[in-house]
Amino acid sequence: MELDVQKMIFEFIGGLGIFLFGIKYMGDGLQKSAGDKLRDILDRFTTNPFMGVLAGIIVTVLIQSSSGTTVITVGLVSAGFMTLRQAIGVIMGANIGTTVTAFIIGIKLSNYALPIIAVGALLLFFFKNKKIHNLGQVVFGFGALFYGLKLMSSGMKPLRSLESFAELTVNMSEIPILGVAIGTIFTVIVQSSSATIGILQELYGQGLLSLNAALPVLFGDNIGTTITAILASIGASVAARRAALTHVLFNLVGATIFLVGLKLYTQLVIMLQEAFNLNPEMTIAFAHGAFNITNTLIQLPFIGVLAYIVTKLIPGKDSVVEYKAKHLDPNFIEQSPSIALGQAKEEVVRMGEFATLGLEESHKYLNSNLQKHADLSMQLESAINNLDRKITDYLVLLSSASLSQNESEEHSVLMDTVRDIERIGDHFENIVELVDYQLSNKVKMTDLAKADLKEMFELTISTVKESIQSLEENDKELAREVVKKEDKIDKMERTLRKKHILRLNEGKCSGQAGIVFVDIVSNLERIGDHAVNIAEAVLGE
Repeated sequence: MELDVQKMIFEFIGGLGIFLFGIKYMGDGLQKSAGDKLRDILDRFTTNPFMGVLAGIIVTVLIQSSSGTTVITVGLVSAGFMTLRQAIGVIMGANIGTTVTAFIIGIKLSNYALPIIAVGALLLFFFKNKKIHNLGQVVFGFGALFYGLKLMSSGMKPLRSLESFAELTVNMSEIPILGVAIGTIFTVIVQSSSATIGILQELYGQGLLSLNAALPVLFGDNIGTTITAILASIGASVAARRAALTHVLFNLVGATIFLVGLKLYTQLVIMLQEAFNLNPEMTIAFAHGAFNITNTLIQLPFIGVLAYIVTKLIPGKDSVVEYKAKHLDPNFIEQSPSIALGQAKEEVVRMGEFATLGLEESHKYLNSNLQKHADLSMQLESAINNLDRKITDYLVLLSSASLSQNESEEHSVLMDTVRDIERIGDHFENIVELVDYQLSNKVKMTDLAKADLKEMFELTISTVKESIQSLEENDKELAREVVKKEDKIDKMERTLRKKHILRLNEGKCSGQAGIVFVDIVSNLERIGDHAVNIAEAVLGE
């Protein structure tokens, strides 16, 4: 029989592409259906390691991607919503959750792939309802997954007639570490353990691989899947790098343990196969499930050790910005409203410090064009929004408590201040977006314009800092200084606008650069206004 290499390769890579698209599309549909519930599940149910594992399983089953769960988890750790120990539990759970895809493949629905795709398309194109649309996406992705698998399967069939492939499988049976290496490399290339395990299921199903050769490849697939987390963590926060390293260590340790006990594990898989009368694809699914569940059970008691190791290997602070409110204890509202008011004030000051820091980062982004400053600015803006909601809710509850005349006045000062700080966050977010626009449109600013902006940024930052300080220390003198600065900021805004028009008329500056310049200046002027509002509230005006 003549081997049609081109047909074989095209069917395999085309099938792989459709399979990967199917998983991604299905996961996206599930994620849209779940909405913000995913973050909530991870945020709320990770109180202890066991719950963390459970949350990891649920979220991964919902989005069909262990890497996706790891990325969400990393975000939560960076934001201070979750500790590293909790995150490790979630990562372990994600490894178990990802085995669901293998079980789905084991059901062998390839013959029905096309009608499933048709149903998905029907739901996608003939219904405008968002929920039905999301369901259509899930169904279409589900069908595409099986259709891709079917194509890959027919692409791999001719391999049985290749002598070199037969030799390789014999070597893999005799040298397990070779299988691990092949599984790892292939998963690193494809960046989806679900896809490589799907291929493994097909190879074993067609009798192209023996069980002894297939199981080490399975371990390699589990090691290779950690590459996505590693890539996501390059240049990212300390928390992200630690989570990625945990993922790697967890799967490496697991693969090592199972390689040592390979004979025992192989016998266990054969026992499962005979006891449940499993088809070859389902046998690999069970082997994959057994590997991840056992690995989690073995390593779960050592979460503290894993956390200690990665903390030592990657030093630094987990979270850059802590989104969670630190001081708002609801018990104080009933017991001691004056202490509750003090707590709220501490949280407002913390929110103000975030605003100052965010403004400084937006200035650094303008000067350096480094993405890390933009990212930190946006993180701080999110933290400010979160604190705005939490503090406002707390102050609303506190308003029903019995407060003295002075306390009532302070209460209303805090209510107003929270709103002003939140607006400062919005304005520095606008500045970051203006710099984004400048970079994406390659807008050049003159050195004179940069110098003018630097001067105005410094004045505005000092005004915001002093207004927050006057609130914290209830310093009326400092608050008066801030109010005086408003005139300076207003004058500077008018002067800079005039200078800009002169530069435009002389042809030293482009219209686009002018738009960016004027918008940044007016955002800084508005920030100055909000800082003065805070100072006037302190003065009781």
